[in-house]
Amino acid sequence: MSDETYEIYAVKYAHHERRAQENFLGGDIHDGPMAMDYFVWVIRNESRVIVVDTGFDQSMANKRKREIVHPVEDGLAKLGIDPEGVEDVVLTHLHYDHAGNHHLFPNARFHVQEREMAFCTGRCMCHPEISHPYAVEDVKVMIDRLFAGRLSFKKEEDALAPGITLHHVGGHSDGLQMLRVRTERGWVVLASDAAHYFDNLELRLAYPVVFHVGDMFEGYKRIRELADSDAHIIPGHDPKVLSMYPPASADTEGWIARLDLPPNNLQKQ
Repeated sequence: MSDETYEIYAVKYAHHERRAQENFLGGDIHDGPMAMDYFVWVIRNESRVIVVDTGFDQSMANKRKREIVHPVEDGLAKLGIDPEGVEDVVLTHLHYDHAGNHHLFPNARFHVQEREMAFCTGRCMCHPEISHPYAVEDVKVMIDRLFAGRLSFKKEEDALAPGITLHHVGGHSDGLQMLRVRTERGWVVLASDAAHYFDNLELRLAYPVVFHVGDMFEGYKRIRELADSDAHIIPGHDPKVLSMYPPASADTEGWIARLDLPPNNLQKQ
C-alpha cells in the first residue's frame, strides 16, 4: 500500500429501529421496518490515521432514544487505535450523531467546513425545525476548539492528505461535506449524510431532515461523479453496509466492515 492509498473501516456504534416512512421526504408508500445504523469511519495507512466523525455517547443516546451497541472507543480499540494518538478528525457536519463524544481525541485537529460553523452558530438556529439535529454541547465544544487552535476550516473542494479530498455538498445541513478516498480498488466516497441509505440514491428520494432539497439532489449527482462506480459509494446510515462488505476480522461481523475491499457480491464473482 502506498502513501496515497488507504484502508477504510465503517465502525458501527449505535442503532435505531424505525420505519421507512421516517427515512424519505413525504413518507414511503411501501412502509415497513427500515432501521438506521450509526457509524464513525477510520481511514488509515502506514503514514496516517484519520477518524471521520465522532458519534454520540450514552447520555446523548438516552436523550435521543437511540441504542448504543458498541461505544465508539471500543470500536477504535478493536482496530488498535488510541484516540489520544489521533491527530486528525474530519467532521462531516455537526449534527448530534456526528460530533459528540467530547472526551475522545484530546490532541486532534478537527476539520470542518467553514460554512457549517457559520450555519450552526447563525440565524437559522433560531428555528427549532432546523436546529433540532444539533446539540448545543457539541457546538460549544467546537468554539472551544477554535480558540484553542485545534480547528481547521476547509474550502468547498479541499485536500486533506495525499489521496483524500473533501467536498462540500450541503442539503442535509448547509455545511455538510463528504470524503473521496483512494484505495487499492479505486476511489471510494464516504457520503456520510449526503445519502443516508442506498435507496436515497437509487430511488432518488430525499431524506426528510433537510435544509435545502435542491442541494440534496445535486449532492446525489455529485456522489456518483466522485466515486469510481456505485460499488464505491458508502452511505452514512444504511445497515446494508455491514452485510455488503467483509468484516475487519472474524469477530467484528456486524460491527466493523472493511470498505476498501470490494463488496461481498463482487468478491464472489
